[in-house]
Amino acid sequence: MKLDKIDIKILSQLQKNGRVTNVELADLVNLSPSPCLMRVKKLQAEGFITGYSAQIDVSKLGQTLTIFTEVTLKHHQQNDFARFLTAIQKVDSVIECHLISGGYDYLVKFVTAGISEYQTIMERMLELDIGIDKYFSFVVLKSP
Repeated sequence: MKLDKIDIKILSQLQKNGRVTNVELADLVNLSPSPCLMRVKKLQAEGFITGYSAQIDVSKLGQTLTIFTEVTLKHHQQNDFARFLTAIQKVDSVIECHLISGGYDYLVKFVTAGISEYQTIMERMLELDIGIDKYFSFVVLKSP
């Protein structure tokens, strides 16, 4: 399926507000509601829209600490990446995990109750021997 300008507008609007009604969305992209809904359903069927999610204000959850961690693996075979991903997906405080280019292999976003919880998680991950060579942590001081 090749996307046209209207499809791209629909995707853009849904990224901004996944809860927009079909009538509002149709108005935003200058379509009538019926063709707009048909396009959204086609975008879903073709896999362009894979789901909808909520944006959470983690500060409302109480004391939290957000940390970005750059991870370098010891080895770079396919099974090394798979072993790391399997382990990291089991960590509840991992919010995002990205395979990246550059000097590191992964960028991982953690949200924890504090630095001691993060330290415990990292110590446990090193003890599991999931292939981590080194990691660098960046504590978020403020987000926009």
